[in-house]
Amino acid sequence: MQIGAFIGICLVALAFWTLFKCFVIVRQGYQYTVERMGRFTRVLTPGFHTMMPFFDAIGAKLNMMEQVLDVPSQEAITKDNAMVRVDGVLFFQIQDAVNAAYQVRDLHLAILNLIMTNIRTVIGSMEIDELLSQRDMINHKLLSVVDEATVPWGVKVTRVEIRDITPPRDLVDAMARQMKAEREKRATILDAEGIRQSEILRAEGEKQSAILDAEGKKMAAFLEAEARERAAEAEANATKMVSDAIAKGNMNALNYFLGQKYIEALKGIATSSNQKLLMLPMDTTNVAGSLAGIAEVAKEILKPSESRKK
Repeated sequence: MQIGAFIGICLVALAFWTLFKCFVIVRQGYQYTVERMGRFTRVLTPGFHTMMPFFDAIGAKLNMMEQVLDVPSQEAITKDNAMVRVDGVLFFQIQDAVNAAYQVRDLHLAILNLIMTNIRTVIGSMEIDELLSQRDMINHKLLSVVDEATVPWGVKVTRVEIRDITPPRDLVDAMARQMKAEREKRATILDAEGIRQSEILRAEGEKQSAILDAEGKKMAAFLEAEARERAAEAEANATKMVSDAIAKGNMNALNYFLGQKYIEALKGIATSSNQKLLMLPMDTTNVAGSLAGIAEVAKEILKPSESRKK
């Protein structure tokens, strides 16, 4: 009796297990492969599915969402023999569940080794200066190479990012000294350029000042010459008038001419720097006569102009 009850319980448990194996629920974002007698038959998409118990089995449960793979830090040698430490991240998504399940043994491990190998290859083809300044180009190269290599696995590599590039300490110190020297060089060049521009501007100012001074002196000399020319012309005209008056027999004109020369001579004597004492002649009749002559000549000159006004 007890044996019969035990067998009945076993049969009921087997029935429940068989019923449980007949139904499969696939979560959103996943796909399952189904194998019948060890051979792949179909792919189960998200939702409710039925299978044949004892014959069908779930082969692989694949995450179809975009996944992040952390690339551990590793050392690599650049083209100019500098040792750097590099790490990063990789984003990928399974596009074909069948290839991802049956074309590679361990998908995550395969992708990780592939990206690490190509990181060393890309870094080995670049110098340290390019490596530190062209990170976007490194990411692009890695993405194109790894994405192409993972196509047979049914995987799409969406993004590769180099997270950190760490040169050795002595190289960092050398680069810091180089940058400092470069900044000091630029500062010195700027100072020299400023001094040069200042000297150029100062020389240009002196040149302009000299030009303006020369122009001023030239203009002053021109004006002085013009004044002398006018004075000479006026004196020539006066001399001509006196000569005409003398020719007509006007003795007052002669007295005017002699009186003018006499006064100029006295003025020259009076203004001489060596003159201490001025001696005037006692006979001033000639001087008075000259002045009277000047007055008569002036009156005769002014009479025609007054008659014209009338």
